[in-house]
Amino acid sequence: MSGFSPAFERLGAALAAVVLQQQETLAEFLPREDWSADLTARTYSSGGVTVRVSLLGSYAARERTWLWGWANPQFGDAHPAVTPTLVIRTVGERLGITEFTTPEVDLSWYEGPAGHGGELMAMAAGGVLGGAGYIGAGYDGGSAYLHVDDPQAPPAQWDPIPLPRILASATSLFPHEPRLTLAGFLSRHRVPYRQTDLQTEALLPGGATARARFDGLGRFVDWHSELMAAHSSFGP
Repeated sequence: MSGFSPAFERLGAALAAVVLQQQETLAEFLPREDWSADLTARTYSSGGVTVRVSLLGSYAARERTWLWGWANPQFGDAHPAVTPTLVIRTVGERLGITEFTTPEVDLSWYEGPAGHGGELMAMAAGGVLGGAGYIGAGYDGGSAYLHVDDPQAPPAQWDPIPLPRILASATSLFPHEPRLTLAGFLSRHRVPYRQTDLQTEALLPGGATARARFDGLGRFVDWHSELMAAHSSFGP
């Protein structure tokens, strides 16, 4: 059973596929080689590429907790790398998402498919900010999560081919509302769609039609598009 609040789960479901696609786009743009970061200057450099970043927070592996950048005494909410992220806390206050307003979040309960619960915190936070994705920068004892907000980093583009795979990954991480996950992805790319309890029908760019079917419990059953040769199935 999830220890996340229902509000966090719903937001995560709406953003998960969008974030995962953007992470793949960022991975193609930004080499993951020896890296350095200067948070006062808001820069992260790797493989000869330097991008502007802000600090979301950090995950402590031993304690299994997430600490927001604004709650970290080394930084605080006036730090140049933290100030751009404060909208996340504001969203949390407005929508009742306690994970966004609690300074240090206990994730010791998490046993899901992600490496640890901090990944899901970074996904949701990065999704709220938009931008080009996030980076997990490892250090002794955990990872700091940096949000990439740089116009040179490309936004993800509409591509129906990897959509079933991305949806499968997204709904494994935030499994409670698969129809919302698909709707969030289609909305991000301005693809018109209509939903019923058991089906989402989308009018793809170029005029093709795609359909996602769901079972009576709301889980994906399959996805079919005129642009794809066969059905792609989603397990429970």
